[in-house]
Amino acid sequence: MADITAAMVKDLREKSGAGMMDCKKALAEANGDMDAALDWLRTKGLAAAQKKSSRTAAEGLVGVATSGTVGAAVEVNSETDFVAKNDQFQAFVRDVTAIALKSGDDIEALKNQAMPQGGTVAEVLTNNVATIGENQSLRRAKRLEVSKGAVVSYVHNQQAPGMGKIGVLVALESEAADETLQSLGRQLAMHIAAAFPKALNEEDLDEAEIERERAIATEKAAESGKPADIIAKMVEGSIAKYRKEHALVSQLFVIDGKTKISDVVAKAGKDAGAEIKLVDYVRFQLGEGIEKEASDFAAEVAAASGVPQKA
Repeated sequence: MADITAAMVKDLREKSGAGMMDCKKALAEANGDMDAALDWLRTKGLAAAQKKSSRTAAEGLVGVATSGTVGAAVEVNSETDFVAKNDQFQAFVRDVTAIALKSGDDIEALKNQAMPQGGTVAEVLTNNVATIGENQSLRRAKRLEVSKGAVVSYVHNQQAPGMGKIGVLVALESEAADETLQSLGRQLAMHIAAAFPKALNEEDLDEAEIERERAIATEKAAESGKPADIIAKMVEGSIAKYRKEHALVSQLFVIDGKTKISDVVAKAGKDAGAEIKLVDYVRFQLGEGIEKEASDFAAEVAAASGVPQKA
């Protein structure tokens, strides 16, 4: 049997796009013959992952899971919405979310975690790309934990239990009854899904975004023709409004449209007889920030059919 070197595995991986362990196994099966190993990967459907990896994956599912004081959210992308309804894909999202709940949210570490059915997260994902026939990716994950209290989840546009288009986690630290925390947490999570806060507190907002808003506000104010000191006040007023509208604790509760979120939490704690602290949240919306390629679906179907098209 030929010696399988790391360089050979790396070479085959680059040519095929298949996982490292699959490449090593293919070389062993082919007795070190690179072409035969590549053919072996193709027959198993694993080499197809490379070609598919160049295609935009902006659909898929967001998964959430909680266990008392711990919660996790993950986003797994696919190319089309059809895959979100696939049992194999949904099982993968469910398993990875459960793993993140226990092991943490570092993506590279998560990819190396063992899956219940065998293999690592990365290996099962590569296999799913080959068998389902679409590019897929584990894009991001976030885990929240409190020392006491509860982490509460909510899914908007749910496709399956714990999976949908928007996943939210709310971390509440308190000694209040779990029933109280679950009720408050769900209301806050629904607000977060609808209001899309950019940070928990005003001081946590991205300063780069603040500066962009300041530049826009300055340009608008300058058009008024007012004196410089008045323009400066107008700009600061605009920035103050932006901070209040985009920080969760200062947003107005969507349910009544008039109470600040910080006051909603304070009242809930007062009614429960125990202070409640909103310490963190997560809001994952499927595909946000991913540039989707514009496509003509009818043209794609026609091209796939192989029928010559009219000029």
